[in-house]
Amino acid sequence: MIVLGLTGSIGMGKSTTASLFAEAGVPVYDADAAVHRLYEGEAVAAIEAAFPGTSIDGKVDRNRLSARVVHDPAAMKQLEEIVHPMLGASRQKFLRDAEQSGAPVAVVDVPLLFETGGEKRVDAVVVVTTSPQLQRERILARPNMTEEKLAAILARQMPDAEKRKRAHFVVDTSHGLDPVRSRIRDILAEAAKMTSGRT
Repeated sequence: MIVLGLTGSIGMGKSTTASLFAEAGVPVYDADAAVHRLYEGEAVAAIEAAFPGTSIDGKVDRNRLSARVVHDPAAMKQLEEIVHPMLGASRQKFLRDAEQSGAPVAVVDVPLLFETGGEKRVDAVVVVTTSPQLQRERILARPNMTEEKLAAILARQMPDAEKRKRAHFVVDTSHGLDPVRSRIRDILAEAAKMTSGRT
Protein backbone atom coordinates (compact mmCIF):
# COMPACT_ATOMS: atom_id res chain seq x y z
CA MET A 1 0.00 0.00 0.00
CA ILE A 2 1.25 3.47 -0.89
CA VAL A 3 0.84 6.16 1.77
CA LEU A 4 0.45 9.74 0.59
CA GLY A 5 1.06 12.57 3.05
CA LEU A 6 -1.38 15.41 2.38
CA THR A 7 -0.36 18.82 3.66
CA GLY A 8 -0.63 22.52 2.96
CA SER A 9 -0.66 25.76 4.87
CA ILE A 10 -3.83 27.11 6.48
CA GLY A 11 -6.49 28.29 4.02
CA MET A 12 -5.06 26.44 1.01
CA GLY A 13 -7.99 24.02 0.61
CA LYS A 14 -6.42 20.95 2.20
CA SER A 15 -9.61 19.77 3.96
CA THR A 16 -11.56 20.02 0.70
CA THR A 17 -8.82 18.11 -1.12
CA ALA A 18 -8.87 15.42 1.60
CA SER A 19 -12.63 15.04 1.18
CA LEU A 20 -12.16 14.63 -2.60
CA PHE A 21 -9.59 11.86 -2.01
CA ALA A 22 -12.21 10.19 0.22
CA GLU A 23 -14.84 10.72 -2.51
CA ALA A 24 -12.48 8.85 -4.87
CA GLY A 25 -12.59 5.87 -2.47
CA VAL A 26 -9.26 6.45 -0.71
CA PRO A 27 -9.05 5.91 3.08
CA VAL A 28 -8.09 9.27 4.63
CA TYR A 29 -6.59 9.80 8.10
CA ASP A 30 -7.50 13.26 9.38
CA ALA A 31 -4.96 14.34 12.00
CA ASP A 32 -7.09 17.33 13.08
CA ALA A 33 -10.14 15.10 13.66
CA ALA A 34 -7.92 12.69 15.60
CA VAL A 35 -6.75 15.59 17.81
CA HIS A 36 -10.41 16.54 18.39
CA ARG A 37 -11.11 12.98 19.58
CA LEU A 38 -8.06 13.05 21.90
CA TYR A 39 -9.24 16.41 23.31
CA GLU A 40 -12.54 14.75 24.24
CA GLY A 41 -11.02 11.58 25.67
CA GLU A 42 -7.58 10.10 26.04
CA ALA A 43 -5.56 13.36 26.26
CA VAL A 44 -7.82 15.39 28.59
CA ALA A 45 -6.26 14.46 31.94
CA ALA A 46 -2.66 15.00 30.77
CA ILE A 47 -3.47 18.35 29.12
CA GLU A 48 -5.42 19.59 32.17
CA ALA A 49 -2.50 18.57 34.41
CA ALA A 50 -0.03 20.48 32.21
CA PHE A 51 -2.30 23.47 31.55
CA PRO A 52 -4.77 23.79 34.48
CA GLY A 53 -8.10 25.38 33.62
CA THR A 54 -8.06 24.44 29.92
CA SER A 55 -10.71 21.72 30.16
CA ILE A 56 -14.42 22.08 30.80
CA ASP A 57 -16.88 19.23 31.48
CA GLY A 58 -14.21 16.60 30.83
CA LYS A 59 -13.19 18.02 27.44
CA VAL A 60 -10.32 20.26 26.42
CA ASP A 61 -11.56 23.74 25.51
CA ARG A 62 -9.62 24.46 22.30
CA ASN A 63 -9.96 28.25 22.61
CA ARG A 64 -8.61 28.28 26.19
CA LEU A 65 -5.79 25.91 25.26
CA SER A 66 -4.92 27.92 22.14
CA ALA A 67 -4.75 31.12 24.21
CA ARG A 68 -2.25 29.40 26.54
CA VAL A 69 0.09 27.96 23.88
CA VAL A 70 -0.17 29.97 20.65
CA HIS A 71 2.40 32.63 21.65
CA ASP A 72 4.54 30.37 23.88
CA PRO A 73 6.89 27.99 22.01
CA ALA A 74 7.81 26.09 25.22
CA ALA A 75 4.13 25.48 26.04
CA MET A 76 3.46 24.42 22.43
CA LYS A 77 6.34 21.93 22.65
CA GLN A 78 4.97 20.58 25.95
CA LEU A 79 1.53 20.13 24.36
CA GLU A 80 3.05 18.34 21.34
CA GLU A 81 4.94 15.97 23.67
CA ILE A 82 1.59 14.95 25.19
CA VAL A 83 -0.41 14.67 21.97
CA HIS A 84 2.05 13.40 19.34
CA PRO A 85 2.63 9.88 20.78
CA MET A 86 -1.16 9.37 21.05
CA LEU A 87 -1.60 10.64 17.48
CA GLY A 88 1.15 8.32 16.25
CA ALA A 89 -0.64 5.31 17.74
CA SER A 90 -3.98 6.28 16.15
CA ARG A 91 -2.28 6.83 12.75
CA GLN A 92 -0.59 3.41 12.92
CA LYS A 93 -3.93 1.75 13.64
CA PHE A 94 -5.53 3.59 10.69
CA LEU A 95 -2.76 2.41 8.35
CA ARG A 96 -3.00 -1.19 9.55
CA ASP A 97 -6.77 -1.16 9.03
CA ALA A 98 -6.43 0.42 5.56
CA GLU A 99 -3.82 -2.15 4.53
CA GLN A 100 -5.95 -5.04 5.80
CA SER A 101 -8.92 -3.70 3.82
CA GLY A 102 -6.82 -4.07 0.65
CA ALA A 103 -6.63 -0.35 -0.16
CA PRO A 104 -3.90 0.32 -2.75
CA VAL A 105 -3.42 3.90 -1.50
CA ALA A 106 -4.11 5.66 1.82
CA VAL A 107 -3.85 9.37 2.61
CA VAL A 108 -2.68 10.86 5.91
CA ASP A 109 -3.84 14.47 6.17
CA VAL A 110 -1.32 16.24 8.44
CA PRO A 111 -1.22 20.07 8.54
CA LEU A 112 2.36 20.29 9.90
CA LEU A 113 3.76 17.31 7.97
CA PHE A 114 7.16 18.84 7.05
CA GLU A 115 7.40 20.79 10.30
CA THR A 116 7.18 17.54 12.33
CA GLY A 117 9.35 15.36 10.05
CA GLY A 118 6.28 13.42 8.90
CA GLU A 119 7.46 13.23 5.27
CA LYS A 120 9.76 10.37 6.37
CA ARG A 121 6.72 8.28 7.33
CA VAL A 122 4.99 8.47 3.92
CA ASP A 123 5.85 7.36 0.38
CA ALA A 124 5.06 10.67 -1.32
CA VAL A 125 3.87 14.13 -0.31
CA VAL A 126 0.92 16.00 -1.82
CA VAL A 127 1.00 19.76 -1.14
CA VAL A 128 -2.18 21.80 -1.52
CA THR A 129 -1.72 25.41 -2.59
CA THR A 130 -3.57 28.51 -3.79
CA SER A 131 -2.75 32.17 -4.38
CA PRO A 132 -1.74 34.25 -1.33
CA GLN A 133 -4.78 36.51 -1.90
CA LEU A 134 -7.24 33.60 -1.89
CA GLN A 135 -5.51 32.11 1.14
CA ARG A 136 -5.92 35.33 3.16
CA GLU A 137 -9.56 35.75 2.09
CA ARG A 138 -10.41 32.17 3.13
CA ILE A 139 -8.68 32.41 6.50
CA LEU A 140 -10.00 35.82 7.52
CA ALA A 141 -13.55 34.67 6.66
CA ARG A 142 -13.30 32.05 9.45
CA PRO A 143 -15.06 32.72 12.77
CA ASN A 144 -12.82 34.13 15.55
CA MET A 145 -9.93 34.71 13.13
CA THR A 146 -7.88 37.88 13.49
CA GLU A 147 -4.82 39.24 11.65
CA GLU A 148 -2.78 38.61 14.81
CA LYS A 149 -3.92 34.99 15.11
CA LEU A 150 -3.23 34.45 11.42
CA ALA A 151 0.32 35.83 11.79
CA ALA A 152 0.99 33.47 14.74
CA ILE A 153 -0.28 30.45 12.77
CA LEU A 154 1.71 31.33 9.64
CA ALA A 155 4.87 31.83 11.74
CA ARG A 156 4.68 28.14 12.75
CA GLN A 157 4.18 26.90 9.19
CA MET A 158 6.86 26.37 6.57
CA PRO A 159 6.42 28.86 3.69
CA ASP A 160 4.21 27.59 0.87
CA ALA A 161 6.98 27.94 -1.75
CA GLU A 162 9.26 25.68 0.31
CA LYS A 163 6.49 23.07 0.72
CA ARG A 164 5.82 23.06 -3.03
CA LYS A 165 9.55 22.59 -3.71
CA ARG A 166 9.65 19.52 -1.45
CA ALA A 167 6.39 17.99 -2.72
CA HIS A 168 6.06 15.00 -5.05
CA PHE A 169 2.66 16.33 -6.17
CA VAL A 170 1.07 19.80 -6.00
CA VAL A 171 -2.70 20.42 -6.05
CA ASP A 172 -3.83 23.99 -6.83
CA THR A 173 -7.29 24.75 -5.41
CA SER A 174 -7.62 28.22 -6.97
CA HIS A 175 -9.95 27.18 -9.79
CA GLY A 176 -12.77 25.18 -8.19
CA LEU A 177 -13.34 21.48 -7.51
CA ASP A 178 -13.24 19.89 -10.97
CA PRO A 179 -9.54 20.60 -11.62
CA VAL A 180 -8.79 19.23 -8.14
CA ARG A 181 -10.75 16.02 -8.86
CA SER A 182 -8.87 15.62 -12.13
CA ARG A 183 -5.50 16.18 -10.41
CA ILE A 184 -6.39 13.59 -7.75
CA ARG A 185 -7.12 11.03 -10.49
CA ASP A 186 -3.65 11.75 -11.96
CA ILE A 187 -1.99 11.44 -8.54
CA LEU A 188 -3.72 8.10 -7.83
CA ALA A 189 -2.64 6.79 -11.24
CA GLU A 190 0.97 7.77 -10.45
CA ALA A 191 0.76 6.31 -6.93
CA ALA A 192 -0.39 2.98 -8.39
CA LYS A 193 2.99 2.72 -10.16
CA MET A 194 5.04 3.48 -7.03
CA THR A 195 6.70 1.04 -4.65
CA SER A 196 6.59 1.79 -0.94
CA GLY A 197 9.83 3.07 0.56
CA ARG A 198 8.58 3.89 4.04
CA THR A 199 10.74 3.00 7.02
